[in-house]
Amino acid sequence: MSSLPSPLDALIRAQKRERADSLRLAMLSAVVVGAASTLLLGLSGWFIVASAIAGGISLAAAQAFNVLLPSAAIRLLAILRTAARYGERLAGHAAALRALAAIRPAVFASLAAAPPAQSLALSRGEASARLVQDVDAVETRFVRLSAPWSAGAGVAAGLVLTAFAGWAPALIILAGAGAAILAARALAKRFSTPARAAVQTRIGTLKDSAAALVAASAELRAYGLEAWAGETLNQRATELDAARLSAARAQGLVLASQAAILGGAVAAAMAAAAPAGAPLAALSGLAAAMSVEALASLAQAFDQDGSARQARSRLDEILRHAPAAPAKVPPSPPALTLLGQTLAPGARLAIVGPSGCGKTTLIETLLGLRAEPAQASRAAFAWLPQDAGLIAGTVGENLRLAAPRATDQDLWTVLEDAALAERVRAAPGGFSAYLGDDGERLSGGERRRLALARAYLRDAPWLLLDEPTEGLDPATEARVVEGLRRRLARTGQGLVLISHRPAPAAVCAQVLRLGGEASVQEKGSVAPRAKVPLP
Repeated sequence: MSSLPSPLDALIRAQKRERADSLRLAMLSAVVVGAASTLLLGLSGWFIVASAIAGGISLAAAQAFNVLLPSAAIRLLAILRTAARYGERLAGHAAALRALAAIRPAVFASLAAAPPAQSLALSRGEASARLVQDVDAVETRFVRLSAPWSAGAGVAAGLVLTAFAGWAPALIILAGAGAAILAARALAKRFSTPARAAVQTRIGTLKDSAAALVAASAELRAYGLEAWAGETLNQRATELDAARLSAARAQGLVLASQAAILGGAVAAAMAAAAPAGAPLAALSGLAAAMSVEALASLAQAFDQDGSARQARSRLDEILRHAPAAPAKVPPSPPALTLLGQTLAPGARLAIVGPSGCGKTTLIETLLGLRAEPAQASRAAFAWLPQDAGLIAGTVGENLRLAAPRATDQDLWTVLEDAALAERVRAAPGGFSAYLGDDGERLSGGERRRLALARAYLRDAPWLLLDEPTEGLDPATEARVVEGLRRRLARTGQGLVLISHRPAPAAVCAQVLRLGGEASVQEKGSVAPRAKVPLP
């Protein structure tokens, strides 16, 4: 078996080293919390019983009893516990949140670097579950790094206190602590692990269904399927609730076992310390209670191991794909080869043919989104896919996905080329106009042109445009085609265009016809220049 750490373990180790100071402070604070909590409760029990006994004996005994020293110690312990608990939460959660801020981008980068067969197979719901629920499950590994230290300090303080009453109460605390750990681990493995894993799976299923139904909301309303969609989501939610109920029951079993062991330890410690007197018996009982209670964070970690283990497995599957260095625009525009035909830089090729003949597949192969290797770096291409997506953001945010440092003038230029500048100027806020989820506040044609403008904004030697004028009326299409001509003349970019419509195809000097046999024909020629059988 390999001794190398998993990708997630390596990432977590790197974050531990980077957050070492915060984690040390959290652990030190946890030690103070654990010890102070046990000492505070044990000393308080002894003080209350001892002072009551002294007061019951005689006035002289009550006056001789020193209340100042124990009172001061109790107050000091209370202050230390409060301050240390705040320090532990502050340092521990700060380290965890900063680690998450590094882990999530790493997961996204690895997901983007994964082979297309894996990354593109993930639905929106599944991808969201990886980036949100799975990474959140890993957070507990940072937050609870101080838990063993707090538990150890609490048990050690309990042993010190009960030593004043003899060795028997100390042994009872050790036995109770061991029983609490073993019981929590066994019950969590038997009940919590499968239940927590089911919760993680059901959350992904619900998100997946919700994303699919929201995307099809217009069609669902048109066909009167709103009730069916609601029932589907309710069913997914019911399945999730059932999984969460099972997880809650499993957690209840763990907590019940801890409560039973705590009660038994308290009773046994008090009985064992009774010969030493009532004050020490009270001290031993409360010290036993806090010693077992100090292990609660460990029991909670065992309870959540199921979701953390599932999350680790899924994240490791993604993180094993090392992100590649950012692609750079090639120094000179590369030539392309399609079905045996070479396209020189700056060439214009229209791919036409019936639906389903492989036009889009051909483009995706150029980009390396299929099993075949890409012909050139993706930085060489600016791509308008057939079904371009928009983020839930503003006009400017959607455009700058292609060029984060683009100026406002750059944005206006590409909007003019895409025949959308007038619409954006008229919108309240201009570039700051919010588009809604997937551009729902735009018409279908406006969404198409905004995606086209985004492709124009990318600095690349080749444009790959898949149905750029789909859904446009003839007048708007003519403006878009004219903008494309101007842009090609101005930039010298090459063009590979897919279209069922003659207007955009007329921009190209060559036409590749697919369907049965592929043929490349020069504009103005009578016969095809070449025929290549499709694979």
